Amino acid sequence: MKHDLITLDDSKQYQADSPDGRQFLSFRTHGERYALPINSVREITEYRTMTPVPMMPAFVRGVINLRGHVVPVIDLACRFGLGVTEPGKRTCVIIMDVEATEGEALRFGLMVDAVDSVFDIEDNLEPPPRFGTGLRADFIAGMVREDAGFIIILDITRVLSVDDMKRLASAASSASKTLGGYNGEDTRD
Repeated sequence: MKHDLITLDDSKQYQADSPDGRQFLSFRTHGERYALPINSVREITEYRTMTPVPMMPAFVRGVINLRGHVVPVIDLACRFGLGVTEPGKRTCVIIMDVEATEGEALRFGLMVDAVDSVFDIEDNLEPPPRFGTGLRADFIAGMVREDAGFIIILDITRVLSVDDMKRLASAASSASKTLGGYNGEDTRD
């Protein structure tokens, strides 16, 4: 059974259609709409059972095997202090590459309620509000006005600080060593 919903193998091709690479992926978590730059998104995959990693923050749901690579998965709602995401029919994991330090990219997944669409930002990008969103202001890169309200553009490097990302990479590495005999076959239900 194929579990990948969307694969963005060469995210630059998506940027080419959008001036200045201002294309974003929108998704929902606990009733709110958020977005991330498409150039950091590698793919979107269905939610699946994760292997828990001991002594990690509550927002780290565990790790998944993605074609032989161990990828830590963050519950975005939990990271925002909104409680644990309960998996549903449209729950998925957004696989991302985020630059940590000195050009080093770390891969991780964001567990969200549902993915909505890819959209271009034109002239409707507004600066982040100083209060009133329920999120830390430094997590917000901007806001996009829509007829139905706003989409919050996340600054993913702030949502997960460099220290958090390094700790996640270390945990993924430890989990990979623990799963040392793993032969790369997909054992999902």
